[in-house]
Amino acid sequence: MTDSLHVAVIGAGISGLLTARELVRENQRVTVFEKSDQIGGTWVYNHRVEVDGCLQLVPNRSVVHSSLYSSLRTNLPRPLMGFSDFSFEDKSYGDPRMFPGHEEVLKFLQDFANEFGVSEVIRFNSEVVRVDSRDGGFVVEWRTMEVGSAEEVFDAVVVCNGHHTEPRVANDVPGIEEWSRKQLHSHNYRIPEPYQDQVVVVIGSGPSANDISREIATTAKEVHLSSRSSNIKVSKLDGHGNIWQHTKIKRVFNDGTVVFHNGDSIVADNILHCTGYKFHFPFLGTNNMVHVDDNRVGPLYKHVFLPQLAPRLAFIGLTYNQGVHFQMFELQAKWVALALSRKILLPSRKEMLADVYKHYQEMDENGIPKRYTHSLSFQFEYVDWLAAQVGLRVDDRLKKIAKCLFEHWMSRPNDYRDVFVL
Repeated sequence: MTDSLHVAVIGAGISGLLTARELVRENQRVTVFEKSDQIGGTWVYNHRVEVDGCLQLVPNRSVVHSSLYSSLRTNLPRPLMGFSDFSFEDKSYGDPRMFPGHEEVLKFLQDFANEFGVSEVIRFNSEVVRVDSRDGGFVVEWRTMEVGSAEEVFDAVVVCNGHHTEPRVANDVPGIEEWSRKQLHSHNYRIPEPYQDQVVVVIGSGPSANDISREIATTAKEVHLSSRSSNIKVSKLDGHGNIWQHTKIKRVFNDGTVVFHNGDSIVADNILHCTGYKFHFPFLGTNNMVHVDDNRVGPLYKHVFLPQLAPRLAFIGLTYNQGVHFQMFELQAKWVALALSRKILLPSRKEMLADVYKHYQEMDENGIPKRYTHSLSFQFEYVDWLAAQVGLRVDDRLKKIAKCLFEHWMSRPNDYRDVFVL
């Protein structure tokens, strides 16, 4: 038996809720800091948007955490959004669809928090503004509207602040910073009505770009998708009379002209950046031990532990592009909780760093950009490895569903939700 630790968890989204539950199960003393007034993180819809469209990221701007648009549905089916002992598949909160709307997911998370008593350890309206490593522990400073700033010493910190708040924009497009017409990031997209009768360019090729472009097309005059992918076929999209697929943008001009690399050009009213997000930890002070370089957070052992401070500083939820990632976050949380309880021993600092740099070297040798460090490319090796660390196993049925989903994404990107069956 070991003495219980005082552990700070930053964020009460999916990762934070799972981490809190696992730490409480290990009899640790847990405090979850949540800057909003409710749980759910990215699944809490907020109609408000940031005034600058998220293109000029002023450090002290008023940040709107939510990136949800009003009509958003999940891009994972219910079986892949549950946890090992708390299924989403057999529950319904008013929207029984296989790919439900965001309101359904939030109700599921609220149900989870109530079921396991996680809400009891959450400090709401408490924003962490500073975490400093000191004397084998951490000083955490947080701020509330009522009290102002306060600080407390913790034995360990688990960072679960999500990565759908700090937008990444296509600022490498020649002319984009001087472009005089409207542009914004999808973080600030909510409804299609503001695009009535406009010509809109959507930059991106991920799920948000696909969904938003089709919704905007219901009100816009024209929608033009621009993708960096070399596999893109330039054409009008089937089934959509006003959506065109283009190559990467070559240049934009002040008069609204957008020129694509294949030679096409159009005059646009608005550019919408569906270009993803950046990992961002402005509160974290670790004497420069943690770096974010082109969206690589490192050096982190298996995407979770900072070797120099392991297991007392950990990150949950950085990994993505993995069909079973709700359970993957659960496994990461279990791993951290067991490591802090000394029921699992991590490798030495030297061994963990060697593993990290070996991974980086393999990425370099395979020509994989560092911004994809935390992408798992829809492979199961990592999640199987995690499960083995905590003595569990991921259900083969879930892997089959994930593989089937990926095939549907690739072959039917426009209507995979409608044709997908278990």
